[in-house]
Amino acid sequence: MKDTAAFLAALGDIPVIVDPDIVRRRSRDMTASFSPLMKDDAMTHVADVIVRPRDKGDVLRIAAAAARSRMPLVMRGGASANFGQGIPLQGGAMVDMTALDQVLWTRDQRVRAQAGARLMAIDEATRPTGWELRMHSSTKKVATIGGFVGGGHAGVGSCTYGILRDRGNILGLEVVSVEDNPRTVQLTGDAVNRVHHAYGSNGIITEVEMPLAPAWAWREQLVLFPEFMTSVKFAHALATSDGIVKKLISVIGEPIWQKMKSLRPHGLAGQHLVIAMIAAPVVESFQALVREFGGTITSDAAEGQGPYRIPVYEFAWGHTRMHVNREHPDIVSNVGLYLDPDLVGAIERSHRRFKDLCGMHFEVKRFDGQLSFQGSPFFHFTDDRQLADIMRGMADDGAMVANNHTFLVKEGGMKSVDHGDAAFKRAMDPYDLMNPGKLRFDEKAREESTGGELPSAGWRYADATHAAPEPTPV
Repeated sequence: MKDTAAFLAALGDIPVIVDPDIVRRRSRDMTASFSPLMKDDAMTHVADVIVRPRDKGDVLRIAAAAARSRMPLVMRGGASANFGQGIPLQGGAMVDMTALDQVLWTRDQRVRAQAGARLMAIDEATRPTGWELRMHSSTKKVATIGGFVGGGHAGVGSCTYGILRDRGNILGLEVVSVEDNPRTVQLTGDAVNRVHHAYGSNGIITEVEMPLAPAWAWREQLVLFPEFMTSVKFAHALATSDGIVKKLISVIGEPIWQKMKSLRPHGLAGQHLVIAMIAAPVVESFQALVREFGGTITSDAAEGQGPYRIPVYEFAWGHTRMHVNREHPDIVSNVGLYLDPDLVGAIERSHRRFKDLCGMHFEVKRFDGQLSFQGSPFFHFTDDRQLADIMRGMADDGAMVANNHTFLVKEGGMKSVDHGDAAFKRAMDPYDLMNPGKLRFDEKAREESTGGELPSAGWRYADATHAAPEPTPV
């Protein structure tokens, strides 16, 4: 049983917040907005206290105090997660890492930063050298690098560089164990995927090392097409046009974009929208491809300078739902992965199947060496049976369907979890104090979890095995 008084006494002068209203408010992320199935459950879970480490020494002290007092820990970055990553299922101490925000160094086309560094701040530090992060979330302004690696999956840039778990997209992690005498562990190579997308359940990320990509002058493009499947085929052709350098390809079917206030002035009724970020030197080639598919460009602007007044990537990925939900809070979506060689055919089957819903939204990304479109129909939520029926329909059409309506890592289906992950969890968190309940390996986890029994086979990776790393204290 946790001993809150002993935990607080052991912290010394580390800043803490105990005001119940503040703690309750900060025990939230975007989960309640993104999943009506998890909303009620999410609102009931509240941390006991918030701690704000100032440096790595504070992190080590917090880890030791938690182990000795059996205090659960929930890691917090920018709180922009929407799969329940930041919800404290068993209370405890929420560890706000945003004060560890230093970009430590940039060299040899790579960057190393503390876990609390904002993605925007990292790019601001690296761009003067001609380089930028390969990918970032649509929440770049507020998201931290530790939160992105610990709970994220892909993002803006994934149409070129793949997903975070792909080899080479995370170069190194420094992680602190939660033990009576905490260890600092350095992970490289495949070992980083033990911690990536584990919802902060198997070690405290303190530093992240990432590869960089050329920082092009990006041009934001809005393109309209009269038919939805034409927009899909265009997006596929753009993704496979290797000479056209791109950072973002989003397909937002009608009427979804019409439900997004800032985009409404830039479309036409009955048209379907593709959003893209294209390197300035190849915009003419991009425009030639648009003409080939009969599209119409309604906006061409420098990054962040469009008439919609925000960076165009803030209409993509998770932000698409966020904009829609401002006016239509009952609209939800699932997470399906449509893979080549038949992704266009599979999407067409789903488009026919779900023609009476609210349109379809897809993000283009490379996945495990293949081109893929990630997305689903949007629809007005009624109940979990409806969710399950739509997930089954997507699977029947050829999609791999993950479950974005559960708090559990394994049952969510976006992370490949094996016995090595269980061993690493035991080594780094022997008392099961890190985000307890999120990374479960028992047979009853699915049936006992909100949304856990929804029909989801999850992502299937070509190589789901990773050698279990031996924790290396430094």
